[in-house]
Formats: sequence, C-alpha cells, structure tokens
Amino acid sequence: MSNFDGCQLPCVPKFSIGSAEVGGQSPIRRIKRLLAVPWNYYGKKWLKKAYYLSVRWQGTSPQQMKAKDLAPEIPFVTGDLVKVRSHEEIQSTLDPFKELKGCAFLPEMTQFCGTQQRVLKSMQVFLDERDYKVKKVRGVILLENVICNGTPAFGPCDRCCFLFWREEWLEKISG
Repeated sequence: MSNFDGCQLPCVPKFSIGSAEVGGQSPIRRIKRLLAVPWNYYGKKWLKKAYYLSVRWQGTSPQQMKAKDLAPEIPFVTGDLVKVRSHEEIQSTLDPFKELKGCAFLPEMTQFCGTQQRVLKSMQVFLDERDYKVKKVRGVILLENVICNGTPAFGPCDRCCFLFWREEWLEKISG
C-alpha cells in the first residue's frame, strides 16, 4: 500500500523534532527499553509459536474455555453500556503472554476493571502503524474516553490512543 492520502502516519518522521528523553530511569529500565523491539519482534514471536503449537497438541486450554464462556451472545454496538470485568476474570482468559486471541491486556488497563463504560465502536479494521498495513479484526472493542497515556517502560505519551478491549472482557449492562 503506497497511497496514504488522508493519513498523517507517514508524515510523523518528518514533523517530529527528535526523540524525547525519558529521565530518571534505572539501568534495568533502560535495558528493558533497549531490548523491547528485538524481544517483541523476534524472541517472543518464536516463543509464542512454540506455545500455541503445544496447545494445539494438547487440545483446548483452560484459558480458551473460560474465554468462550465469557463471549457475548449478541455483539456489542456503538452506545452500549458495558461493565469491564474484574481483573481476576480477565486474568483467567489470558495466555502466558498476557493476551487473549493476540490482544494484550496491559497493566495500565487494570484501573478500568469493574467500571462502567460506553462502547465507542466495535472494530472491523485498523491501521497497524508498525508496518502500515490495514488489518482485519473481530471481537475488538473501543470504549469512549478509555485511552492510553503511556507505559511504565516508555513513559508518558500525549498521543491518547484508544485501548483495545476483547469483547470477552466486557459485560453488557441491560438498560
């Protein structure tokens, strides 16, 4: 895909004025940041392949069974009022990589557990900024005003990206 008319992402390197310094980090934190890209793109990739291959040989995992039990019968739509499940319920659906069907549950998302939120959108496609490809998704929900403000590893961020929520982590509130 080479035609990005109407999208600002390819312009980011041109209008940024350099990397932001993240001061006051321990040597271990700096090493984690340095190794994040090689670990996530290479090491973790092979570990995940091995893990999921072993799961296929063993049959359905307890996490997959729990996630199936929590899946909504009726899909979420814009405006639905939902309750974010408890941290314990969400944890019970995660694989050893803290993911459900490839969607990571970040430590920053814990603050929203048990709260009521409104569905902004049920996602169908999104632009993956790592490779500039539009990708299809199913069962991923965006919630109104539930955004990422940065991570402990990389520090604060002013971008305000929406956090991705698996539908299994949400419970529709009748109303």
